[in-house]
Amino acid sequence: MRKTRYAAAMAAAAALTLSACGGGGGNEGGGGGETGGAGEGGGETVKIGIKYDQPGLGFDEGGSYSGFDVDVAKYVAGELGYAEDQIEFVEAPSANRENLLSNNQVDMIFATYSITDERKETVDFAGPYFIAGQDLLVPVDSDIAGPEDLEGKNLCSVTGSTSAQKIKDQYPGVNLVEQPGYAECVSVMGGGQIDAVTTDDIILAGLAAQETNAGQFKVVGNPFSEERYGVGLPKGSDMCEDINAAITKMIEEGAWEEAIEANTEGADYSYNEELNPPEPEDCA
Repeated sequence: MRKTRYAAAMAAAAALTLSACGGGGGNEGGGGGETGGAGEGGGETVKIGIKYDQPGLGFDEGGSYSGFDVDVAKYVAGELGYAEDQIEFVEAPSANRENLLSNNQVDMIFATYSITDERKETVDFAGPYFIAGQDLLVPVDSDIAGPEDLEGKNLCSVTGSTSAQKIKDQYPGVNLVEQPGYAECVSVMGGGQIDAVTTDDIILAGLAAQETNAGQFKVVGNPFSEERYGVGLPKGSDMCEDINAAITKMIEEGAWEEAIEANTEGADYSYNEELNPPEPEDCA
């Protein structure tokens, strides 16, 4: 099975390169639209949307990009025939992701982009390449073991986020403190003003793994939702199967596991092994 998928991935990459070298490609090809072009030394680029403000996932360090999403994006792009210097990363805030794809400003998006039926009406998805769950980040000496322990506690999340709304709806006894970003939540918790931070577990792990936070916080490890992170694609793209083959190869080779470990080191974090590594879904 692994050899078959590997051969399929290589054949797909070769086909993509030959097509691009022949000058073909409208909006249907992931790298052949207005924003991208041929890989394998073709001199053109692929534009990939990522977050710039999520340590451990997608983070802009003065023009150098790091994180699990970035590592998966680089691996997939490589399987599609693009060298790293042919990748152009574009900031993809949550509110702008659909517009970036619909307007062909990016070829694909790796940005903690949860696959939902509503989003599928306007964009396509490959993957998932990770399944996250909403969880809690707490000080290392905290006895909070899950959301049921939050009664009367101060909990921080980002203003307007689905994580904040879920807490409001399901745990009305919690004192919710909202901040503009998760990094601000962690800073407030470090000052002792709140008891926990909530969002997807791998986002929390990335925050805890930052050098300034190392050893201070832990992910509780009791997730209470499922978020399937997919690769966002323009509607009608024909790149889904090639990307899924690349994700499968990354998992089978062990590079996926290495990327998780490298980007969460020091966070006292273990991903949900019942859900991960995921198997990419059939393309529509």
